[in-house]
Amino acid sequence: MAGNANLSGYGSVWFEKTELVNMAAAVAALTIAFTIAMSVNFGGSLDDLSGLSFYGYALGVSFLAVITGFALHEFAHKVVAERNGARAEFRTYPLGLLLAVVFSFFGVVFAAPGAVYIDGDISKEQYGKISLAGPAANVVLGVLFIGLALISSGGLLGFALAWVGSVNFLLAAFNMLPIPPLDGYKVAKWNVPIYVLTFGIAAVLAGLVWFG
Repeated sequence: MAGNANLSGYGSVWFEKTELVNMAAAVAALTIAFTIAMSVNFGGSLDDLSGLSFYGYALGVSFLAVITGFALHEFAHKVVAERNGARAEFRTYPLGLLLAVVFSFFGVVFAAPGAVYIDGDISKEQYGKISLAGPAANVVLGVLFIGLALISSGGLLGFALAWVGSVNFLLAAFNMLPIPPLDGYKVAKWNVPIYVLTFGIAAVLAGLVWFG
C-alpha cells in the first residue's frame, strides 16, 4: 500500500536504517501471524509433519509468503516512486501489526502492516503507476509460484509453492479494491480501464486458486 508523507530528499532507490528496522519488524510480525494462522488451519492435516517439524515448516513457508507477498510488494512501490523522482520510505503501523497477530489466532491474517510514504512533485499518472506496482508484483509472483507448484513433485514442496502463490494472488486482489487507502482506489482515479483489467486479472486468479 502506498501513502503520502513529507519526506525530504530525492534520488535513486536507497534505504535508511529506520526504514529497514520498520520493514524487519513488519516482516517478523507478519511471519508470526501467518505461522499461527497456518497452525490453526493446517495443524495436524499435513502428512509426515507433527509437533516442532510442522511449526518449522509453517514458519519457513510463512516467511517466504511474507517476503514475496508483502516485502516485495512494498519494494515495488518504492522502486517505481524513486525512479519517478519522488522520495519513498516504508513505515509500519504498530496497531496493524498487533491486529495481524490477534486475527491469526482465528485462522486469518487481516492487517494493515504499513505503507510506503511518498513525497515529491509527481503527476496523477505517476502516482497511479506507483500504486499499481505493488499489486502487479504480487500477480507476477503468484503466477511464478503457482507455475512452480504445478511442475513440482507435489508433497510438502508443492503445497508450500502453491500456498505462497495463492497468498500473492489474494493480496493483489485485496489491494486492488477501489477503497481508500488501498492501491486500487488510486489506480482507479488515474485510469479506469487499467484498473478494471488489473483488478479483473487479480480477482480471477485469486478466485481460481482459493475457490476453484
